[in-house]
Amino acid sequence: MPTKVIAVANQKGGVGKTTTAVNLAACLAAVGKKVLLLDLDPQANATSGVGLEKVEGASAYQVLLGEGALLDKIKPTKFEHLDVVPSEMDMCAADIEISRLENHLQRLALALKPVSECGRYDLILIDCPPSLGILALNAFAACNGILVPLQCEYYALEGISMMNRVLGQLREAGVNPRLEIFGVLMTMFDGRTKLANEVVAEVRHLFGEKVFETMIPRTTRLAEAPSFGKPIIHYDKYSSGSAAYEVLAQELLARLGM
Repeated sequence: MPTKVIAVANQKGGVGKTTTAVNLAACLAAVGKKVLLLDLDPQANATSGVGLEKVEGASAYQVLLGEGALLDKIKPTKFEHLDVVPSEMDMCAADIEISRLENHLQRLALALKPVSECGRYDLILIDCPPSLGILALNAFAACNGILVPLQCEYYALEGISMMNRVLGQLREAGVNPRLEIFGVLMTMFDGRTKLANEVVAEVRHLFGEKVFETMIPRTTRLAEAPSFGKPIIHYDKYSSGSAAYEVLAQELLARLGM
């Protein structure tokens, strides 16, 4: 099967976007899928979340400007079947620099093509910045679909209509005619609260089958894992957070027919 490229994105910060990118990638790798995690967020939290240091010049930044190949930026992690393209602070300048270039929305798609076609990976997960800037738009142009983490609170729905509008514009402009929201993931769920259950019901009403059955609980262990440079499945395999991401990985693979 051709390599699937999924962007994990939400322009609202603090919704579990990077947590999802890191832990979903690790759980997919743990079941034998060959996964590349592409960190496009200048904060580089996905990079440190899999145990790598932030190193100047290690990111996709220069590749997006047309210098070098993305294949040369790939680093192995200590977790089997999981590789990463790290991020770094230099990526902060990417929105300005890339916007001046020709085909500025297609820079990542062009850079990713040799990676997708080399046969090394089953899936590529892109951790996007919490914005709708040039980096995120490049991820949208390069992906097969977008996974949107949504926090279980009312503010979570703010902005997703804006994302839908942007996706429609990218489709209509021919930037990525196949672009769609592949799935919506409810995060930081606390089933004891009426609010969380009401938000989940509202999101399921709005997005129907796009909403994953799996919901990610709010847990201390999930919050602790990044400080140890480990995905939750390798930090505390028997925690509720680990179980949730393992089930999510299976649900995602079923949707993809993999």
